[in-house]
Amino acid sequence: MSEPPLKPVLQKPPGYKDPSSPSSVSKPAYRPQPRKPPLPPSFQPKKRKSSCCRFCCCCFCIFFLVLLLLLIICGTIFYLWFDPKLPGFHVQSFKISSFDVHEKSDGTYLDAATVTRLEVKNPNAKITYYYGHTDVDISVGESKDETDLGTTTVPEFTLGRQKSTSLKVETKASNKLVIDGVGSRLLSRYQSKTLPVNVEAKTKVGWGLAGLKIGMLGVNMKCDGISMKQLERGDMPKCVINMLKW
Repeated sequence: MSEPPLKPVLQKPPGYKDPSSPSSVSKPAYRPQPRKPPLPPSFQPKKRKSSCCRFCCCCFCIFFLVLLLLLIICGTIFYLWFDPKLPGFHVQSFKISSFDVHEKSDGTYLDAATVTRLEVKNPNAKITYYYGHTDVDISVGESKDETDLGTTTVPEFTLGRQKSTSLKVETKASNKLVIDGVGSRLLSRYQSKTLPVNVEAKTKVGWGLAGLKIGMLGVNMKCDGISMKQLERGDMPKCVINMLKW
């Protein structure tokens, strides 16, 4: 008996791989990571500029601290060497040469003339004071009864080291209209010598240090509620001084 004819073997095309073969299992293909798009020049970091800013800030802070330290040292030396003290203001005397109240059909009127003496002292041994024009205002009474009796301007003057001077201030109120009832109360307190006296002065003060003139600085001096009996006893009430207040 004859054998069956053999089937011809088919030739595999070039590059063919058997899918059943383990060696034919292919590895996943490598995919490169996507590249970031380049930033525009305005968004790119500028390392050189930021470092320069930090350097400038550090230099400014160091300069400020050194300057502050120098100011503190200079202020301490100035205070210890010159020992500055505020000027002293006192009401030396106060006199009312005339005080009349007239009640008329159209109101109450006041006529008054006063003479006030202010003592100004310079307690410093190394500082000279220069005073500008001084406006002195005189009033009597308190609270709602306070009535202005006039203002006088004292010429500028110089006060040497550890010196004092007396300023004469004259004021006059002529035919001054006052509220009904206030005039009679002021006259009653004037006759009983319990009338409160108020003195306020505004001026500018400069300093003389080692031949140099420094200033001027606004000064407000105020003496409130001084009684005439207190002044007649020889008391010299000290006034309150406010610097840098005008």
